[in-house]
Amino acid sequence: MMEQPNTTYIDELSGDNLEFKQKMIGILKRELPEEIEMYQSQIQNSNFLLAADSVHKLKHKVSILGLEKSYYLAETFEENLKNNSTQLQNDFEAILKAMHKFVEAL
Repeated sequence: MMEQPNTTYIDELSGDNLEFKQKMIGILKRELPEEIEMYQSQIQNSNFLLAADSVHKLKHKVSILGLEKSYYLAETFEENLKNNSTQLQNDFEAILKAMHKFVEAL
């Protein structure tokens, strides 16, 4: 079973500051779909180096959403892309889908 995105890190970071928490969630809601779209476009165009950059950016979101195991998978996938390999692509995209669904529901 895949680990589930959560707001534990955001909750710890914001403490009792609800305004800060909402700001963090707002940033996630705005940036995550854009970054996923950029990544997908680069993959479709087989531009693996640029896709690796996108994965690198997305890793921060993976981390913020408390997905520790997924972070390591993303790290490996980023290296794979730098070596023109799409190994782990399906796993990474499953993580993206779960993150996107979770963030939309926040």
